[in-house]
Amino acid sequence: MRMLVTGGAGFIGSRFVRMLLEDRFDGWQGAEVVVLDALTYAGNRANLPMSHPRLRFVRGDVCDTRTVRELTEGADAVVHFAAESHVDRSLTGPAEFYRTNVLGTQSVLDAALHAGVERVVHVSTDEVYGSITEGAWTEEWPLAPNSPYAASKAASDLVARSYWRTHGLDVSVTRCSNNYGPHQHPEKLIPLFATRLLRGLPVPLYGDGGNRREWLHVDDHCRALHLVLNKGRAGETYHVGGGDEWSNLELTERLLDICGADSSLVRRVADRKGHDLRYSLDDSKIREELGYAPQIPFDQGLAETVAWYREHSDWWQGAVTAPAHPDLSVLT
Repeated sequence: MRMLVTGGAGFIGSRFVRMLLEDRFDGWQGAEVVVLDALTYAGNRANLPMSHPRLRFVRGDVCDTRTVRELTEGADAVVHFAAESHVDRSLTGPAEFYRTNVLGTQSVLDAALHAGVERVVHVSTDEVYGSITEGAWTEEWPLAPNSPYAASKAASDLVARSYWRTHGLDVSVTRCSNNYGPHQHPEKLIPLFATRLLRGLPVPLYGDGGNRREWLHVDDHCRALHLVLNKGRAGETYHVGGGDEWSNLELTERLLDICGADSSLVRRVADRKGHDLRYSLDDSKIREELGYAPQIPFDQGLAETVAWYREHSDWWQGAVTAPAHPDLSVLT
């Protein structure tokens, strides 16, 4: 068996590939894995076991239709992670987000259709719904994205739906809550704060810190993706939630405690444009239909994640540096 994983050198994609090559997914033991990744700043060869005999890595762009078609031929399944995903960056450079997330998804799905791939999973985000004051989104909730990133992902989800509805492609969409864990680029909140607090550097907290997010360990997300890959229904969307909701201020306080840092390192910065107040997913569908349940308690997962960054400073200091975080320049 062979699987094509796009964006497989990124945070979530690389974890999925590692678990796949470790034969942790029923039905895919011994599978060959082809990873396509453009190795932009957030992609990193060091995220992957490059010497593994069942892994083939190809550096390339999902918008390169010729390359995507060549790699899709002979694949039994495609799991599509490749995306531009940082909201702050989408505010100042949205064009690349629409190119990669919308046109790239169309390229991948078109290649899968022409190659006769049996199963496709398109990985998306809860941000496509916008913001919710109370309660939780179901999969039938209207899409109302509030950032260029979220809009580009919402569009890509609709592209996936069209390939199922028009062409009969066996594709499912997953929408997850905020992920955390090892190998996440330090532009994201948890690794950004952890890597700075561990060095005694200040961290930026948007507004009053009241924005709330639901957190999901990357391993639990990957287990859910495997369930959707094996048992999900074509044309369906599945929510993958973590069940642990915290405000950014509450999360910051936990990180200060784990890192042994003082609250004086927290700097309040102007809130982000269009900053969604709260995300919350109703994930009863994947739990009831496919038997999903997260396994890693948040406090345990967060402590282990910070420990990983403490012990792997060579990884995050040696990672290709992204453009400076928009709020780091104001920190003193």
